[in-house]
Amino acid sequence: MVQPPNGFHAVVNLPEQYWVFDFTRGVDTSWQCPFDYQIGRYDETRPGMYEQQLFSGNRDLHVGIDIGGPQQTEVFAFSDGIIHSFGINSEEGSYGPTIITQHQVSLASHVGSQQMNPLTTIWVLHGHLATESLEGLEIGQEIRGGQLLARIGNKSENGGWEPHLHIQISLVEPTTFDLEGVVARENRQQALQKFPDPRLILGNIY
Repeated sequence: MVQPPNGFHAVVNLPEQYWVFDFTRGVDTSWQCPFDYQIGRYDETRPGMYEQQLFSGNRDLHVGIDIGGPQQTEVFAFSDGIIHSFGINSEEGSYGPTIITQHQVSLASHVGSQQMNPLTTIWVLHGHLATESLEGLEIGQEIRGGQLLARIGNKSENGGWEPHLHIQISLVEPTTFDLEGVVARENRQQALQKFPDPRLILGNIY
């Protein structure tokens, strides 16, 4: 099992074997993945995947990580923090039910050319959730690392995607319960500095 760094808790309890997609070659709708759990990579160009109006026809660079699994798969808080915001991004192709958490953590890494401070405030978006995951939440509510935070939603409620969790880190505070998870290729450098690799909290899952 992949161990998250710095004593963080696994966001999804992945099995020993899972599939890592390569969407840079486009999507083959005739192929079925042989594994129940899958990974969609960070900083990956995905031609032909984002045809919905939301993406304006030119956004296909993925700046989060996708963790595919059966609907109702448990999603855990990776660390102590608070609920920053939550709601339903209802556009076709968007996140559907979404929770953003806020954390102060120590990340032994570099983002761009700047070393992160010993304690850094980050915001973590959890998208494509089951609608029930939003029940009883309050902004500012404290959460604990390892706490059950949400469950993965089904295609009818999660923006129209196969069941998976989109997880994304932001170094800039979101203004609502949304982040741009797919950007235009010409905005890559700016986006990667704002949205660092989620493996900083997930560990080396690929």
